[in-house]
Amino acid sequence: MKKRDKTTGRAIPTRLNILFFCVFLLFSAMIIQLGKVQIIDGETYKNEVAKKENATVSLSVPRGKIFDREGNPVVDNKSLRTITYTKMKGVKSEEILKTARQLADIIEMPQEDIDKLTETDKKDFWMQLNPKLTEKLVSKKEINQFRDKDITGKNLDKKIEELKRKRVTDKNLQELTDKDIKVLAIKSKMTSGYQMAPQIIKKDVSEKEFTIISEGLANLPGVDVSVDWERVYVNDGLFRSVLGNVSNADEGLPSERLDYYLVRDYSRNDRIGKSYIEQQYEDVLHGTKKEVRSVADKQGNTMRTETVSEGKSGKNLTLTIDMELQKKVEESIEKILKAYKGSESMLDRAFVVMMNPKNGQVLSMAGKRLVEKDGKTEVEDYALGTMTSSYELGSTVKGATVLTGFETKAITPGTYFYDAPMKFKGTKEKKSWKEFGNIDDLRALQVSSNVYMFHTALKIASVDYVKNSSLNIKQEYFDKMRYYFRQFGLGVPTGIDLPNETAGQIGKKDNQPGFLLDYSIGQYDTYTPLQLVQYISTIANGGYRMKPQIVQEVREQTSQKDEIGKVVHAVEPIVLNKIDMKEEYINQVKEGFRRVFQEGDGTGVRAFQKATYKPAGKTGTAQTVYGGESDIGRNEKGERRECYNLTLAGYAPYDNPEVAFSVVVPWVINDKSGINSDIGKEVLDAYFELKNKRLTGETIKIDSSQEG
Repeated sequence: MKKRDKTTGRAIPTRLNILFFCVFLLFSAMIIQLGKVQIIDGETYKNEVAKKENATVSLSVPRGKIFDREGNPVVDNKSLRTITYTKMKGVKSEEILKTARQLADIIEMPQEDIDKLTETDKKDFWMQLNPKLTEKLVSKKEINQFRDKDITGKNLDKKIEELKRKRVTDKNLQELTDKDIKVLAIKSKMTSGYQMAPQIIKKDVSEKEFTIISEGLANLPGVDVSVDWERVYVNDGLFRSVLGNVSNADEGLPSERLDYYLVRDYSRNDRIGKSYIEQQYEDVLHGTKKEVRSVADKQGNTMRTETVSEGKSGKNLTLTIDMELQKKVEESIEKILKAYKGSESMLDRAFVVMMNPKNGQVLSMAGKRLVEKDGKTEVEDYALGTMTSSYELGSTVKGATVLTGFETKAITPGTYFYDAPMKFKGTKEKKSWKEFGNIDDLRALQVSSNVYMFHTALKIASVDYVKNSSLNIKQEYFDKMRYYFRQFGLGVPTGIDLPNETAGQIGKKDNQPGFLLDYSIGQYDTYTPLQLVQYISTIANGGYRMKPQIVQEVREQTSQKDEIGKVVHAVEPIVLNKIDMKEEYINQVKEGFRRVFQEGDGTGVRAFQKATYKPAGKTGTAQTVYGGESDIGRNEKGERRECYNLTLAGYAPYDNPEVAFSVVVPWVINDKSGINSDIGKEVLDAYFELKNKRLTGETIKIDSSQEG
């Protein structure tokens, strides 16, 4: 007995030693693990906790407004009560569904959001609502068959999901109630964007909805209320195409420029200017987003929100455009187009550009197009056509031809040519609209002599005219004339601060010498209405090609609705080039232009002789073929019908120009109709009537009678 007790006594210390050793090993392991957590992985876990407890969200700020040169609002922002949802990291699908159901009890969703739901959306939602039934849609045998084909991992999950979705029937979908559909519409909005980026659930919510949601935010994780904005174009369709558009949150950033915007701190669902002024001045109008940090507990429940950065609204733009003048110009174009349409089957568009020739500020930029819709003729804004479409401009460019002749020493001021039909071997006669006999450069401009320009072009090319002879003109003389024309802006981009401008088209038959003669009268290369006004402005101001400008100032945004804010940046006039021609030559052409509008049988006298503002300029008629898409412009063989482009360019007053203008009316049948002069007279009258009204407070109607 004593022996057994002695043996037991020895065993207890041994067991205790083993126990202590095990405890020692456990504590050692714990210390090692704790050291790993604190020292090696400490920073990682700290960051993970911070991510869960502190989530920073960027919120949009109001976009900058746009005003006209007189301070009148053109583009504004409409404030909208908005409900948003921000998906935090780690949020489960079941939690999103729960929140969507809570929201569905409070808000009504627009029918358009319901209508956007696809059959796939509904099938996926049915599967989420019926997980047990969904599991039975695909058997284990079918899953094993996929595995036998070496389909595993995510690819296997995708195949199973697709098969389940395919087996959801129309009868299954009919089980979804109206409430379910509303929940789905809300849930689709909640999950449509990216993590940590607020998604708009509903805009323009009622005051009641806004209040209930605001009071219940503590029970609606991720949901918030805010005041968002929507773009409002104050003058409806006026100047609308040039103002451009802004994308919506559903469109997000354009894929082709995604990297460009992401590196500039945009979110993928941000709204951006996607065309013309809204796009060109995106950096100015966009503003700096507000940043808000949500502080949550370790379970992910939001405890409070803190404003990290207030953000800053986008800056305002002041345009060079005078919207009151723009309205009058657009009304004139529309009225006159409709009046002539009955007798002009191919006529479907007209353009006007008005610009200050001294600084390049565009005062009006208008275009209208007639389109057939449902058997009715409607008028569309086509102001963009002033810079994106080009046409042969005819005799309006003869000032450039004469100046090129002066500068190349082909002719001098006072040079005479005999205006009579010219005949070259193998071609039809080339002539003016009337025989003028012996004329100089001033008379040639006044009555728009083609033959004078033909002789000038031949002299530039070092060719003496001999009746019935062959023409031999080298390519270098096409290049030489284009060199001088481009100094006025004809054939090169004008430099306007808008995207997508065209430089016109170069004729493709330089290898045929006779086309140099056509070039000299504006019937070969094509130019835009904007290039035409830049050309006439360059002559009007004494030889300076000014960059056309649409924006004149960038201003701070204010809290007051109609205030335009302090000037941040004033856009200074930019001289693109000084034409390489003597001042006396320019003045000679200006005198010719004055005679066109004000003396004797000048081609513009009928419209402008009685104008008190003393204009100068040049009329134009280009023989061409129909360039539109309508069948009206083609004959029975499908060939394009011949027609005319009627143009007009000028400025006033002739001795101290403050406004220059261009008018382009393509595809007219009657070249004597005078539609170009009718439009030109009305818009120039409108400019000076508006000027007088602002100076005196009285509307003084300018005598618009025309001599027959």
